[in-house]
Amino acid sequence: MPLPRSPLVRYLLLAVGVVALYALLHTGYVSYPTSDSQRVNACFTVLARNQDWRALRDSMKQIEDRFNRRYNYPYVFLNDEPFSDEFINMTRSMTQAEVHYGQIPSEHWSYPEYINQTRASEARAKMKQDDVMYGGSESYRHMCRFESGLFFKHPLMQQFDYYWRLEPGIQYLCDINYDPFLLMKQRRIRYGWTIAIYELMNTVPTLWDSVRRFMQTHPDLIPEHNALWWVSRDNGTSYNGCHFWSNFEIADLSFYRSPEYQQFFDFLDHEGGFFYERWGDAPVHSIAAALFLQKEEVHWFRDIGYYHPGWQHCPSGDAWLANRCTCDPNDKSKTITNAGWGKCSHQWEMLPDTPRHLRKAL
Repeated sequence: MPLPRSPLVRYLLLAVGVVALYALLHTGYVSYPTSDSQRVNACFTVLARNQDWRALRDSMKQIEDRFNRRYNYPYVFLNDEPFSDEFINMTRSMTQAEVHYGQIPSEHWSYPEYINQTRASEARAKMKQDDVMYGGSESYRHMCRFESGLFFKHPLMQQFDYYWRLEPGIQYLCDINYDPFLLMKQRRIRYGWTIAIYELMNTVPTLWDSVRRFMQTHPDLIPEHNALWWVSRDNGTSYNGCHFWSNFEIADLSFYRSPEYQQFFDFLDHEGGFFYERWGDAPVHSIAAALFLQKEEVHWFRDIGYYHPGWQHCPSGDAWLANRCTCDPNDKSKTITNAGWGKCSHQWEMLPDTPRHLRKAL
């Protein structure tokens, strides 16, 4: 087809082509149409308390302005108590997307019958005395257990195939000019992250012992070409502490619903470490991803600028400018990849690739 004769029209077409080519070369992605036919069956999931509404308005404004105003993915808010009218009004007004509010079933926010509550109470007191972060908190332990293996079982979550975790008080520091959900679906990616960090080992002193027992008990569930090297450099003997900071994660929920993940969580739950120690959902999710997934099924969203109190991931180079980032990638006090705690991100890049003919992801 010949080019239009009008110089203005030809200039505009050329400009559009240059922008699209720039996006492809410098970010690896192209913006996708926002039609309902292309939208993935996905949601944002938020675990929150009624008093969190103000911090959540900030978080929602960030994700709406940077991404969701173009896509209108729905939100699912979950709470162990009924949501107040104030919380519902203050959060619903922040988006044009569909919003769902649900209460967590009591059996998902309480002690299983196989947990010795006296022992759990004594463990909390000892960890508090030892200044372990959140060591004395009972509710924090219920939260970690719920996020580790129960959130996706909530009735409101059953309708969705993918989820993106959102928390109060976080910031999105760059525009997101494509659909991460669609990227994951098209490339068969199961888990996405943006910050990797070392665990506080005094919160998980026996977690790896339990993981080793699981591997010995269920060798049939552990694929040969997985990402185990990232969390254990000695072929499973010890845990190096690396984990994906799960306050940001985008996941294919079929991973958490899979028989192998369900057996893994159930095994750990019966070990008791969520209550007798202070096992977090971040190392549980991360170790499971390393055990059951190939490297190519796990994606580092390095172009998404993200801040959670304590650390940030800030893109650099052309992506920083193209996506209107507001963070400083050279700020060592915040930018995790420039700090010692951020070595896990660089070590992920060192993980050997899966042989091409055996890869599950594209």
